[in-house]
Amino acid sequence: MSVVRTKVLGLVDVIMRVPSLFIIDEILKMGMGVPVSRSGAPLANSTTGPLQSSLPPMLPEDDDHGIQDNIEMYKFISLSVLKFLFCLFGAISAACVFMLWTRHLVIVYMYIVSVGLIFLSYWSNVSALSVISDSPSLLEDILSLNMERLLDPGGVLISILPHLLAQWLMGVIFAYIHLGPRYKITQKALPFSFLMPLLLAMLPLPSVVLKHSPAFAAILPLVLSKIALWSSSFDVVKTILSGYQHARAYAGNFGIATLIENEWQRLNVPCVLRVFWSIRLAEHLISLLMSSEAPLRFAATMKTLLVSGCETLTAVLGMTSIISLICHYIGKMVQLFLLSEDYDEDKSIGTVSAILFYILALQTGLTSLSPDKRFIRLCRNMCLLVTALLHFLHNIVAPILMSLSAARNPSRKRHARALMVCAFLLIAPSSLLAVLWSRHSLSTWLLAVTAFSVEVIVKVLVSLATYTLFLLDARRQTFWEKLDDYVYYIRAFGNSVEFCFGIFLFFNGAWILIFESGGAIRALMMGIHAYFNIWCEARAGWGVFMKRRTAVHKISSLPEASVAQLRHFDDVCAICYQEMTSAKITRCNHYFHGVCLRKWLYVQDRCPLCHEIIMNQDGSPDENSTDDRANENEQVNGGDAHAQMLQHAQQTANTATGASAATGGQSGTVLHAALRDSFSGTGMTNVGSVEDELLGASHGSSASSSVSSSSISNHTNAGDNGSSGSSGSLSSMSNASLVSTAAISFTLRPHHVLLQQHQTQSITGLSTSTLLSESASRAQLELLSARITSEPTAGTSEEAAEQRSASEHRASVKRDFLDELQ
Repeated sequence: MSVVRTKVLGLVDVIMRVPSLFIIDEILKMGMGVPVSRSGAPLANSTTGPLQSSLPPMLPEDDDHGIQDNIEMYKFISLSVLKFLFCLFGAISAACVFMLWTRHLVIVYMYIVSVGLIFLSYWSNVSALSVISDSPSLLEDILSLNMERLLDPGGVLISILPHLLAQWLMGVIFAYIHLGPRYKITQKALPFSFLMPLLLAMLPLPSVVLKHSPAFAAILPLVLSKIALWSSSFDVVKTILSGYQHARAYAGNFGIATLIENEWQRLNVPCVLRVFWSIRLAEHLISLLMSSEAPLRFAATMKTLLVSGCETLTAVLGMTSIISLICHYIGKMVQLFLLSEDYDEDKSIGTVSAILFYILALQTGLTSLSPDKRFIRLCRNMCLLVTALLHFLHNIVAPILMSLSAARNPSRKRHARALMVCAFLLIAPSSLLAVLWSRHSLSTWLLAVTAFSVEVIVKVLVSLATYTLFLLDARRQTFWEKLDDYVYYIRAFGNSVEFCFGIFLFFNGAWILIFESGGAIRALMMGIHAYFNIWCEARAGWGVFMKRRTAVHKISSLPEASVAQLRHFDDVCAICYQEMTSAKITRCNHYFHGVCLRKWLYVQDRCPLCHEIIMNQDGSPDENSTDDRANENEQVNGGDAHAQMLQHAQQTANTATGASAATGGQSGTVLHAALRDSFSGTGMTNVGSVEDELLGASHGSSASSSVSSSSISNHTNAGDNGSSGSSGSLSSMSNASLVSTAAISFTLRPHHVLLQQHQTQSITGLSTSTLLSESASRAQLELLSARITSEPTAGTSEEAAEQRSASEHRASVKRDFLDELQ
């Protein structure tokens, strides 16, 4: 019961909003009060001829006639401006009433009905008085019981009896719905106020009194209506302001698009437009039936109805809603035929079809054309809409084809239904083109329809080709590595054809805009088409091409797995779970199909298993990947390679230490360069850790301490400056800069602490690496301690004094540093 009540209330709400559309439609029929010719030029007054601005200069003897014409022209312009303002006010008022909430809409209709009852009562009283004005007094017949005259079918009593019942009924209804003050006396007096002229007509009163009695009878209802209008004027302003504030707050919180969608659903605009257009069409059909004496022919009647159904913008909106409903059910039937349960796409079919039809109507100026040209333009727009509908149907069937091709045990019935829809999408545009090209000559409109139709055929063929490839792949027992390439080439061909047709349609529209029919709406639509269908599509296609090219370049740089490696691996691809007859090896020693890894690289550059970076940004393998694999192989197979490198580095350090005695303050730079040279041929890149281990074994010498400090400085500051100049500066310090040396060592303490924490966290769980990191940390601690406590020999008394003054500061810095490290 509640469902029925909701539907009935919804129908009432829709019907209450329809009259506002009729008011707007009539105003648009009048051209907003401005007389307009068929070509769109304003008409002058028929008595004055063309406007005076188009006339040649007046002769002196025609001055009086010219002044009169100017006066008439000014009157015409003033009257047109007043009509336009009045029509504009009426259209805005009707639009505001259309957008009211239901409760406010009920109040408006109650007031309108109450005022309408007053004028209807006045008209009924006047017509009734005109009937009984020349008749004998009805009161005399009643007192004399003249039953013959009272019961006469053409008598006065029988004539005014319907008026008496109607007046009493209107009085009761007005007393129930009026919005004025409801006093008991006025409520009881209202029915008698409506009946008063007829009651006075029964008395033998002068005709002058009876003539003005309807006006006196309407005084009480009009006073109540005026009081209601003045008392509710503040509420009207308050309602408008509150509605504006609500819309502004809603748009600020959720956006304008959400506000429009919410209001569209609240007002139930599609249903209102359908009811409006249906009533308008029925009204025109009834007028045709009543005005035509001969039987109407179906084709001519339908043509007339369609032409009148798109006469104004509101009528075009009503037709658009009907077309949207038809397209909605077409899409729904296609999906039911395909046994699909997803109904989102068919909803978009109705919406997009409606938008497309209305844009075509505005773009071609449908409402401003003559009836014959309007019908031709309407048929052309329908052809374009049919081709667009075929595109939408392809968008429904394409994903269903892909899902059926990937299914292992699909229903053959679903395959047959999908293929039947594809066959229809191939036959329908071909038949349409054959009919149009056989009956029409070459034109820009025909080229546009042809482009859309051929594009549908190409899209369907691409979908069928892709469907066939996937179907063959599903039946294969082995992995088809070339499938992705074939699908890419087929879809690239289809997208290229669509892109070329987009460019062709742009130039076709430009030709129409320049040489046939221009307009701001057409220019705007061309700009939108150029951006979305040409520029955005080209950018997206180029992006896909570059991604594929980069992925192919990355895959080609990876090593190919040999047959022995695949036999030893003896596993499936971790991406597609298929056996591998060929594979690519990543820098983290994981095996994948080359095609699968290429698809993965479209998304990200990390390994699917360990999330290690597969490639650098330039698409080449990491420059240290070979060295890392070499180090892993050495750790697994050699066992003593690391110790041999340390021994070789120790010998190099001793050589550099001996050279430092002859080169003075540049021993740190020489030793650092020697260490890097010694490790360059071994594939070791983490020189800092090797130097730490090396210096941990020889931390007793001051030269090695200086070199270790420079290597730590390089290791911690390499990301900031990328230079090794600090090693030479720290090694070649003079005796007079011990204070600055201690300060620099103090600033190195946070870097050392962060380095120690990073090493401890990164190698947790590895026993050998933990021992090495602990020895390196101890070496660095002793190294920095030795740097702080080391005292060069004083050359002069001033240097000795500076040394003694700085010794206490170094001792305090050492204690603070050791406390912090502990």
